Amino acid sequence: MIDVPSIIQGYAHGNFLMADDKQQLGWYSSNQRALIPLDHQFHYPKSLRRVINQNRFSVAINQDFLGVCCGCAQRETTWISSELIQIYLELNKAGWAYSFETWQDGKLAGGILGIVIRGAFIGESMFYHVPDASKVAMVKLVEHLRQRNFILFDAQMQNPHLERFGSYIIDNRKYMGLLAKALEANCDFI
Repeated sequence: MIDVPSIIQGYAHGNFLMADDKQQLGWYSSNQRALIPLDHQFHYPKSLRRVINQNRFSVAINQDFLGVCCGCAQRETTWISSELIQIYLELNKAGWAYSFETWQDGKLAGGILGIVIRGAFIGESMFYHVPDASKVAMVKLVEHLRQRNFILFDAQMQNPHLERFGSYIIDNRKYMGLLAKALEANCDFI
């Protein structure tokens, strides 16, 4: 049986779940965290602005949560095991995990999977089936979080893709202070 309160407590203490190369699930933390800015530092390429203005994608929340989980897990090397997908499904049923999705022509095009605890959105993974779909999801998710006064968008680990949106690294001490502030906020994701 999945102990949802303990899992949420783990995330609230700055940890996150991942499967290793042998698909064994464990808790991890990091001395550095990548954050997506929710202020004016968030930016994206002009070419993506054109895609957004063309309205090629619509956005939805939890319309196909399992599809987003599976899309995020479909990689050569993945930290999302079948056991972790089951945990995400339980967290979703309990109102802690969400998928922020892009759709095109009635089909799931891409999305972002995350855990929401009060004013913190902890991004677990993202994927796309259609080019630019996950990028549009990122822009629309940041707009969504801003509208709801979220404090923190934790991307966990830095990569070149996230850097294009202005992601930045903070040390664990600063992260824990920001997380504490986010956990005091009273934000609703939907």
